[in-house]
Amino acid sequence: MRRWRLARSHSALWSQNCFRLHVSAAQTEPARRVVLREGKARLFKDGQPLVYGGAVSHTIGSPRTGDTVLVTDHRDNTVGWGFFNSESMFRVRVMQLHAEFQADAACVLAPEELIRTRISAAVALRKALTLPNPSTNAYRLVNSEGDRMSGLIVDVISRHAVVASSAAWVERWKPEIIKAIEHATQADSVSWLQTVGMLQLEGVILDGLADKRNLDRGARQDVIKAKENGAVFMIPVAGGQKTGLYADQRDSRLYLRSLCESSTVLDLCCYTGWFTINAALGNAQHVTGVDTSQGALDLAARNREVNGVEPEQCEFVCEDITHFMRDALTDGKTWDIVILDPPKLAPNRKALPRATGKYQRWNASAMRLVRPGGLLMTCSCSGAMTQSKEFLTMIKAAAIAANRRVTVLRQVGAGPDHPLDPCYPEGEYLTNVLLCVH
Repeated sequence: MRRWRLARSHSALWSQNCFRLHVSAAQTEPARRVVLREGKARLFKDGQPLVYGGAVSHTIGSPRTGDTVLVTDHRDNTVGWGFFNSESMFRVRVMQLHAEFQADAACVLAPEELIRTRISAAVALRKALTLPNPSTNAYRLVNSEGDRMSGLIVDVISRHAVVASSAAWVERWKPEIIKAIEHATQADSVSWLQTVGMLQLEGVILDGLADKRNLDRGARQDVIKAKENGAVFMIPVAGGQKTGLYADQRDSRLYLRSLCESSTVLDLCCYTGWFTINAALGNAQHVTGVDTSQGALDLAARNREVNGVEPEQCEFVCEDITHFMRDALTDGKTWDIVILDPPKLAPNRKALPRATGKYQRWNASAMRLVRPGGLLMTCSCSGAMTQSKEFLTMIKAAAIAANRRVTVLRQVGAGPDHPLDPCYPEGEYLTNVLLCVH
């Protein structure tokens, strides 16, 4: 027993010495540190990537926002390192745990090397998922915490990359991120999108809020042509929603395509027609896409054209879906398949009760529009709803309100190019449920 204790003691000492060597190699100044409160370290040693302000006892070395800091427990044992933010509720975004220092020593307190390594690993993972491939060249390359780069999202659209920044450290290390993306993907151009609301919470001062998209490499392109499962889509990378790409629903769109033979289809909140066009390509008898944005529908019409779909088979209607469904119910209209994929209704838990009521009303109306025995594909991209696990409860309430009975046929989230860190379940946000409506 005594020999085992000595061996364990020597092992711990060797580990700490290796750590100090890594620190001295990566950073010549005294290490800036964030010291956790007693009892808080276990959570982060287990992999939680975000250190909240309430978990912090004090800081050493006067770190500034965007600086690299060591994270230690109250006894000075190293937990890992990450990027500091004095303004955010996320005081540290942890990038590496102490247990990883020996295996990946070059990245310890070395942001540029870490960025290169993580983006290269993200590329390798997508290649293992066969992305890109001859039929699909639009996909999520970096999915924030899922790729261990909290606050950074990168979507690839053909030979173009779109970065969505929502963390102060991402803004500070912008040149290095762009350089790493270009090197790893051979992208011809890179757009940089600042997620205004999140960056304001991060304490980032923005120069005007009207247009936070700016192209840093290559010529500006407002719309880029991309392929998804053999279909062609014009994707708005300037002025569109988010990065312009909704790759998270790619597998569900292909699945829908397989269900639409000779069916009538209604796509509510169709945006630029991703589900609508897939339904038409699945030989639907007729498809109707409804959205409130005429600009989005103009692009949807272009997507219809480039895929060789005739207007007689696929029409678009600019109208609020509440009004559209009310009028359709009054007229006694029904469809074989209805898709309901609304924008985010619950940005946080506080907004969830009100959003749930709206989800329920919309789903009840959508169920009434499905012919008996038909299908409803209903979705939520609100993380608060998905994480609450109440989506199916809401569907049950909607079915009761609609006086219909439903059967769950399929329930999925985002595609595999949107990996989820099990240590950060808050990264789960998308729910897609296929129902048979009786």
